[in-house]
Amino acid sequence: MKEFGLLIGPKKRYVQTTFSRHHLRKYPNPVKGLPLTHPEQVWASDITYVKTRQGTCYVNLVTDAFSRRIVGYTAAADMEAVSMGRALVMALSAKQTAAGTIHHSDRGLQYCSRLYVGLAIERGLRMSMTQSSDPYENALAERMNCTLKEEFGLGGTLENLGQVKLLLAQAVELYNNHRPHLALNMKTPQQVHQEKIPACLNKPGYC
Repeated sequence: MKEFGLLIGPKKRYVQTTFSRHHLRKYPNPVKGLPLTHPEQVWASDITYVKTRQGTCYVNLVTDAFSRRIVGYTAAADMEAVSMGRALVMALSAKQTAAGTIHHSDRGLQYCSRLYVGLAIERGLRMSMTQSSDPYENALAERMNCTLKEEFGLGGTLENLGQVKLLLAQAVELYNNHRPHLALNMKTPQQVHQEKIPACLNKPGYC
C-alpha cells in the first residue's frame, strides 16, 4: 500500500475534526495490508477544516485509493452527518461497479452515525475504520486534505462558505484531470480511473 500513498504521513491539524469517544459501533480495519489492485476497491474519506472570515467550514472528501481520484466532496458550515454525507452520495452516484467497495475512514462520530453507515451499507459498501489515533492508518485521505490546501488555495482564509464551495469544485476538477502523479506513472487520477474501470467490469463479481 506504500506505493499508493496510504503510508504518507500527514501534516498536523489545528482544528479538531474527529470525535471518536462515542458509543456508536466502530468497525475493524480490513484495509490494513490489503493490496490495491483496481478502482472502487477502497474509498478513503476524511474531514478537514477551511477558515473563512465568517467562521470555520468543513470539507469531506472521498478518494479512490487506487486511482487517487476524488470521487465525492462537500463543504458545509457544520460537521453533521447529513452535511458530510453529501460527499458519499456524490461518490455513490458515480460508482460504476457493484462489488463491495470498502469505505475507509477514522472513527469520527459522523462516519459512525447510523445515517452515514446506513447509507453506505444500503448501497453495498463495507465499512472500515482506523483502530487508533495513528494518522498513518488513513494517510491517503489525510494527505489529500493537505494537497488541496497547499496546492489549490484552500489553506488560506477565504471569504465565506460560498467561496469555499466554488474553490473546492475547481480544485477537484484540476486535481482529478490535470495533476499527474509520479505514483501513477505521471498520469492523472482521471486517466487511471478510466483505464482500469473497464477491466474491473469484466471480472466476475465486479459488475
